[in-house]
Amino acid sequence: MKHLLLASAAGILSYSAAFADSGEGDAAGTAALPEIVTVIGLSGDAGDVTGSAAVISPEDLDIQGYGDITRILRQVPGIYLQEEDGFGLRPNIGLRGTGLDRSAKITLMEDGVLIAPAPYASPAAYYFPHAARMAGVEIIKGAAGVRYGPQTQGGSINLLSTPVPDDLSGALDLRIGEENSASVHGWFGGMGDIGDTSRLGGLFEVLSSHSDGFKTIDNAAGTGTGFDIRDFVGKLRFETRAAGADHLFELKGQVSSELSNETYLGLTDADFAASPYRRYAASQFDEMDADHSEISLRHQALFGNGLEWSSVIYRTDFERDWFKTDRVDFDGSGPGGAVGISAILDDPVRYSDEFAVLRAPAGFVSADDALLLKHNNRTYFAQGIQSELAGDLAIPGGQASWRVGARLHEDEMDRFQWYERFAADNGNIVLTGRDVPGTESNRIESAEAAAVFAQAEMSWGALTLVPGLRYESVELTRRDYGKADPQRTGANLAVRENSVDWVAPGLGARYEIGPRLSLFGGIHRGYAPPAPGSTTAEPEDGTNYEAGLRYAGEIGMFELVGFFNDYDNILGSCTLSTGGSCTVGDQFDGGEAEVRGVEIVAETDLGAPFDTGFALPIRAAYTYTDAEFSTGFNSDFEPWGIVEPGDALPYIPEHQLYLSAGLVLDRAGAQIAANWVDDVRTVAGQGEIPGNALIESRWVADLALWYTLTERVELRGEVRNLFDETYAVARRPAGLRPGAPRAVTVGVNFDF
Repeated sequence: MKHLLLASAAGILSYSAAFADSGEGDAAGTAALPEIVTVIGLSGDAGDVTGSAAVISPEDLDIQGYGDITRILRQVPGIYLQEEDGFGLRPNIGLRGTGLDRSAKITLMEDGVLIAPAPYASPAAYYFPHAARMAGVEIIKGAAGVRYGPQTQGGSINLLSTPVPDDLSGALDLRIGEENSASVHGWFGGMGDIGDTSRLGGLFEVLSSHSDGFKTIDNAAGTGTGFDIRDFVGKLRFETRAAGADHLFELKGQVSSELSNETYLGLTDADFAASPYRRYAASQFDEMDADHSEISLRHQALFGNGLEWSSVIYRTDFERDWFKTDRVDFDGSGPGGAVGISAILDDPVRYSDEFAVLRAPAGFVSADDALLLKHNNRTYFAQGIQSELAGDLAIPGGQASWRVGARLHEDEMDRFQWYERFAADNGNIVLTGRDVPGTESNRIESAEAAAVFAQAEMSWGALTLVPGLRYESVELTRRDYGKADPQRTGANLAVRENSVDWVAPGLGARYEIGPRLSLFGGIHRGYAPPAPGSTTAEPEDGTNYEAGLRYAGEIGMFELVGFFNDYDNILGSCTLSTGGSCTVGDQFDGGEAEVRGVEIVAETDLGAPFDTGFALPIRAAYTYTDAEFSTGFNSDFEPWGIVEPGDALPYIPEHQLYLSAGLVLDRAGAQIAANWVDDVRTVAGQGEIPGNALIESRWVADLALWYTLTERVELRGEVRNLFDETYAVARRPAGLRPGAPRAVTVGVNFDF
């Protein structure tokens, strides 16, 4: 495949060069090039998409000033969110019934580039771009999603970084708040002329964020449970006119680091009820240490004959060691008899001795090596090239545009993990031994992929049809060196290989009933590739349908969508975050499943019809989902277990509702945004949800206030969880974990 990638890349570049002399164009200067993203864009209109799509604009993001992607996405229907740490550092996101775990079943991008650590070999997103530095978010859920892959079942989310501004300008946002939180976010950049037909410029951006956290660790009250983040982005942009075409070149570099004191160890039901923000003593050394980098070079050209060419070469690297509590070996005799923290918290009576080690109460002394903390040490890379060519086409009685593209990609995850061993000693957790690195998990999982797509938009008056086709060819490999060979001599090497090819066709349609009202719908084939450790070569696949009504006018907007996702084979993937005793990386076939639902979104300004001089914007977003298995089976995948036909899929709420209301005056404003999530089932089943598999429904509201002091200075205040609702967000991977409590933040924003 590597030879194919090189040959295809050379073909793409030579094809681009063939068009360089075909344009006429205006020699007086460069044309206005489209935004340097591949979906809708900050200035685009989601209503132009023949299917379900949404854009969260910079203005939307500025209202609440969220740095938490889970809070940002609540305003869009059809998205399922499972909080984890209370800050959105490692979100779990699903679209239209896909699995939520680590956002592995959706296509995640930043500026159109795949951003999961290893999107094919290991898509579980232990890295997620920091939302506080983003300028916008795009969500694609319908048939248009076949343009983006590899996961096409639920849809795509594209995060839009701060663009290089046309004029020299900048911004600085400073905030402090409860939990000893503090953040600085600023950027500065612009473009300038360097001749009659060329412009040069760039942007530098920095984000620094800190919090002590909102939990307290037993016997270690001074130990923080928050995070420290540093994130830097630089862009160098050059625009010119050459060879009869307008060209844009943009080099982007990004580096970030994260140190967060986060754990997988939750609480028992009884302890959660008594003190939800408590953490057991065994988790006091749990810590995520992560570094991420991205570099990309993008070229975009507009030719005089109407053709548009865009290409990007990219590379991402991610290293992390999540050192965290994993198992308890009560007598210290060896890991063979150790019990995982998930099993202990599921049944603390049966495992009362092991539970005592986790709590480490005063007066209790365990055996040496009784507590096992694992270095979940992994390194990732992803690299590739992707290109698109677009133009217009004359068709009988109408007009059409077309777009074709290709991606050549490879990625890898390297797991090299080991244990450190501790003892509980009269309230203290003390180190008693270290294993040799590589003796717990020692394998490399990799993927090579080639993908092509073609899509056309054909209009005849009020009717628009958008047929599309995506083809993916993926080679997956797992090389397991074994726990006894940390030097990787290959003496015990076990290799698993998969090779899968699939075609994902789609068809979207829109009919304009009038200038403000339209009908739309679509059908497409959804896929997700298997993991390298899968025992089957079959991908996840299904057929997805949607139909909707959209109104957009002076009084506001309204959209109603019905969807039906018909899985031929749904896959579950074992990760540490799913809990249970499965082997991380293995996948499980769930057979047929059906997900059906309704999405409603509406917004208006109640003040506009009455000429009040102030605005009263309101927004509502509702999602109904019925997701169930069509076949019965027994599975070692803990969230499924013993499945009967009609069992509901876990972690998919039946009802979700988002409501926001604001008041915007000449120089001041306020908004309250509230989110309600129905009861959630954590294990597949039907009927009344048993207490040990229930996450109870909750209302959570946030408040934002702002006052424009001068034209360039704005004062802000935000209250997270305004009514201080105490609620659980998950039972996986080990015990109940809480959502974040109320916290007040104040800040000031400067524009210059």
